[in-house]
Amino acid sequence: WFIYLFNFQITLGKNGVPVPENFRLEQSTIADTVQAGQVRVRTLYLSVDPYMRCRMNEDTGSDYLQPWQLSEVADGGGIGVVEESKHGNLAKGDFVTSFTWPWQTVAILDGSLLQKLVPELVNGRLSYFLGAAGITGLTALLGIREKGHVAAGANQTMVVSGAAGACGSLAGQIGRLEGCSRVVGIAGTDEKCSILVQEMGFDAAINYKKGDVAKQLRELCPGGVDVYFDNVGGDISDTVISQMNQNSHIILCGQISQYNKDVPYPPPLPPDIEKIQKERNITRERFLVLNYMDKQEASVLQLCQWIQEGKLKVR
Repeated sequence: WFIYLFNFQITLGKNGVPVPENFRLEQSTIADTVQAGQVRVRTLYLSVDPYMRCRMNEDTGSDYLQPWQLSEVADGGGIGVVEESKHGNLAKGDFVTSFTWPWQTVAILDGSLLQKLVPELVNGRLSYFLGAAGITGLTALLGIREKGHVAAGANQTMVVSGAAGACGSLAGQIGRLEGCSRVVGIAGTDEKCSILVQEMGFDAAINYKKGDVAKQLRELCPGGVDVYFDNVGGDISDTVISQMNQNSHIILCGQISQYNKDVPYPPPLPPDIEKIQKERNITRERFLVLNYMDKQEASVLQLCQWIQEGKLKVR
């Protein structure tokens, strides 16, 4: 017996731009034979994330990311349901996830590489395990806890760039939950800014495509910036860093404005901004959430608790 699969296969040139023409949707077959320790799964959700842009280069710029290979099935965060199991800890009907889930409708996977999910933790919203209760939420929570040095009662102001994105929208809310007294987001449309303030509980939001960002930051952060959750890099980050306080902290989560450029990660700061960083003793250390997986279980439970209590809003 054979099962027909639809597989996304990647055809990319070096540093190619992510456009539809660089992806192929192909039909292939796999034998319906599950070996000991394996499970057959049907894909339910796939997460398409900014870091995948780096995997489209021969050199990903990161020691923990492998490049996608030409004509091979792409992979990333995914969730599926077990249809057949020959693994002792997994049964038919279980929901499972992996950070290296293949982009195909059905797959036979090593059961030991899968994590079993409990839908009740996210009120049945399974996709949250790829977002607010998954790597995205962990990145926001652990980034703030490990690199943000947020302390309740310290009257700290946090700025988040890419604030309406999957990670940024959570980071601002978590910054507040962890103790920041003021949270300001930076996003690219009035609608996004409105959602951040009205739904996500940000104190204010700046549309960087309108007006003078530096001027708006000075008005909205009169005491300066203590914590900067940086998703974008580039000019926006330079503007924020120039208004950061002595002994403040940058959480270096992403640099999406730089991903189509051939630069090292993290990208170097312009000389005048680097001078400010050093003179004010602003920390800017590379942050990789995968280095903190020993804290994954407790952190996921914290995220799920906030979701259940309505303290963490998810779109």
